Formats: sequence, C-alpha cells, structure tokens
Amino acid sequence: MIEGEDLELFRQSLRRATQRHTGAALDAALQDLGWQDALSADTRAAVSLLFELQGSANVISSGLDWVLGSVLGQEGQAVVLPVLGQWNAPGALGDGQLRVRGAGTAALGERETALIVARAGESHVTVEVGTASLARRAVGGIDPALGLAEVTGAVAGSRELGPADWRAAVALGQLALGHELLGASRRMLELAREHALGRIQFGRPISAFQAVRHRLAETLVAIEAADAMLDAAWLDRTPQTAGMAKAAAGRAARVTARHCQQVLAGIGFTAEHPLHRHVRRIMVLEQLLGAARSLTRELGAEILAGRRLPELLPL
Repeated sequence: MIEGEDLELFRQSLRRATQRHTGAALDAALQDLGWQDALSADTRAAVSLLFELQGSANVISSGLDWVLGSVLGQEGQAVVLPVLGQWNAPGALGDGQLRVRGAGTAALGERETALIVARAGESHVTVEVGTASLARRAVGGIDPALGLAEVTGAVAGSRELGPADWRAAVALGQLALGHELLGASRRMLELAREHALGRIQFGRPISAFQAVRHRLAETLVAIEAADAMLDAAWLDRTPQTAGMAKAAAGRAARVTARHCQQVLAGIGFTAEHPLHRHVRRIMVLEQLLGAARSLTRELGAEILAGRRLPELLPL
C-alpha cells in the first residue's frame, strides 16, 4: 500500500506529469515515475490518482490499456476496447478465424501487437494480434483529441495467450473511467465557481444569486454522490458495483456539464474558454465501457432475472 508521505509525493508527481504532458510524452513520464509498478502494488491509489488528474487536466495516456492489460496478465500492452456504449468482448473466435469489432486508444497505433479478448463458446480468451492486421479508422466526432479509432478486421493466425477474466478487466476499467469523469467534473465545477465569483451583474457577483448557487450546489451533490459510489465499489470489488459506480460518475458528469454551462452562459460556448474541452471529453468517456443508461438497464435486468436485490454496499 502507498500511504502517508509516499502517497502525497506520488500524487504531486502525477499532478506535475499530467499538467505538463499528454499522449506519448505522458506515457513516458508515467513509466519514469514507475506508475505500472504502483498499479501492481496499490491498484486503487494508482488508478484513482492518475485518472482523476488526467480528467482534470484533459489529457490522454495509455493508462486505460495498462489497467485492462494488468487484469489480463499482459502488462503494458495495447488492448482493443468494445465499441462505444457497450462492454462486451470486442472479438469472436470461430472457424479458426478471429473477428474483431471494437475501438482502440492512441496506444494501438504505437504498438506492433495488441491484445483482443474474444468470445470462444461460453468463455473468453486473450488473443495477441499484429496491429498491422487490423483496420483502423480515426474517430473524429465531438472529441478527436481523445485519439480513439474504430477497429475492425478478420484475422487469421492470431496467437492465443489463455483464458481471460473479461468481467474483472471491464470492472477495473469502469472504475478508472469513473475517476476520470469525476476529475473532469470537479474541474468544470471549479471553472464555473471561478466565473461566478468574478462575474458582476447589477453591482454584485453572480455567485450571490440564488439560482446560480442552486446549480452549483446540485452539481457538488452529484459529484460527491458519485465519489461515494466509487469508494463503495473499490471496497466491494464486484462487477455489479463497478458498473453502478461508472453509471453514477457518468450521470454526475452530465449534470455537471449542464449546470456549469448555464452558470458560465455565453463564455462557456466559446473556444477560448476551456469548459468545452471537458464537456466534449465526458460525452465520449461516458460511453466507454457502458453508458449510464445501458449499465443501469442491465443491472435492473439482472436483478429481475435473479429475483434478488444486491447486498448492501459497505459505507
């Protein structure tokens, strides 16, 4: 466990790295800091600190690939993700051929090989393929800076590495994305608060107006509720609570974006203000490894099918 002064030093080092770097440069900085070693030694501290700071600074790294790879037993590898909005394994094995339909981060274009988790009957297996055999199409859309790509292909001669615990990998990935959404949400709230304190109307800062205060208060409540859900999910460590935490963080991020945009008003729509970058980012992150609506619907379906409520979460 990373505790006390070591934890604070680790936090400060990660903050400096995320404030100064993004993409491949941030990957190199994280490797210099030994973040992957920290991921093995104290998974919660490594994941929560990096992804919240990454969300706050609006930067990208290979962190999500490394998180999934650590569960799959292949540290440091690029991992093909499910398509946006889903959390099913992106590959399927059959007739001696691997079919892939998923998404990849910028790390996929920087590696010679990638990991794909594929369905094989009733189980999942991890498969290693050459990235050159995959068709990649850059995803532009609302947040091209995130560097996502659509990944498709039918690959022959792939190398099976063994069985995969896909649900566990998805659960840890959902917790990581939940923290990144939380970091972006806290930064958006900070930007709105700073604007409310400095914007003068009718001789007073708009932070004195009840309507503005209510929006900021509702935002803070949503963020803190999502934070509590993430904390409970780390203690419980089940796929169900990880999905719940990701859904809560996604919902809180959308509430934050809506209220903060209203507080910032016209300036929040401009390219010169940083709010739009966070809004763009959370709209895509909210879809990765399952959107709030689909995750909530899936949990409800599981409860109905099992006719049993989940155990009470630790508080």
